Amino acid sequence: VQLQASGGGLVQAGESLRLSCAASGPILSSYHMGWFRQAPGTEREFVAAISWREANTLYGDSVKGRFTISRDNRKDTVYLQMNSLKPEDTAVYFCAAASRTKILSSLWQMSSYDYWGQGTQVTVSS
Repeated sequence: VQLQASGGGLVQAGESLRLSCAASGPILSSYHMGWFRQAPGTEREFVAAISWREANTLYGDSVKGRFTISRDNRKDTVYLQMNSLKPEDTAVYFCAAASRTKILSSLWQMSSYDYWGQGTQVTVSS
């Protein structure tokens, strides 16, 4: 699976962005999908995950109520809708794919994922 993240950019605090993660290779619908982010000098942080059947989602505490993960398996694409952005959301955002054999509660861990995209920069100005 090859993953390509896009949609990042520079926005002001309070604005919204939607990130996309397009997949090529084996059918994306067979994988759980997740988003992580990494700010300079920090460890990569879990943002959100969605199960392969779209039925379940998981969010990091810092984005609950502001971000929404979704997927369109017909388009082999996963989305991250980010609302009410804050300067502390500034980071490089990465999408990743995990085998559907993994349980949802494990998807906050980087080690659960088998494939990673290259990242897209999100910068939120105050």
